[in-house]
Amino acid sequence: MDIIKSIEHEQLKNKIPNLRVGDTVKVHAKIKEGNRERIQVFEGIIIKKQGGGVNETFTVRRISYGVGVEKTFLVHSPNVEKVEVTRVGKARRAKLYYLRDRVGKAAKTKEKVGARIETNEIVVKEEIVPGEAEVVEEVTEVVPEEAVQAAQEKVEEEKATATENNTDAE
Repeated sequence: MDIIKSIEHEQLKNKIPNLRVGDTVKVHAKIKEGNRERIQVFEGIIIKKQGGGVNETFTVRRISYGVGVEKTFLVHSPNVEKVEVTRVGKARRAKLYYLRDRVGKAAKTKEKVGARIETNEIVVKEEIVPGEAEVVEEVTEVVPEEAVQAAQEKVEEEKATATENNTDAE
């Protein structure tokens, strides 16, 4: 593993939510104001997902006071505290840019029939707990020197007979 990949692997979150385009989500994001830090909730529909690895992002759109607001969040960002799926939407395409032209109820996606809101999380990397790691014991066997010498002599005899057989065949 090269240096860049190892650094990126350290930055990945262990578990990420299973997000799909069309879902309505609540994103709990950390906001810094001066020396204070608080969590702000941004609720809207996921209109696109892109990238992979550390650079994986998703864009959430909502209507705020009659104006469409879109925010793009990094999935593995430490500023994203958690993402809750509030409604499972039905989308037949990867990018829902057509929602930008719609207003009111038309700006929503249909809800999947019979879909349960589950907090499925995808395990990106597993944590290894030091106490639970498998212990591999190395077994060393003490062999007398006479046995080692006998084995070496046997190998040399087999080589010699093999070379004699090859010269006889020619």
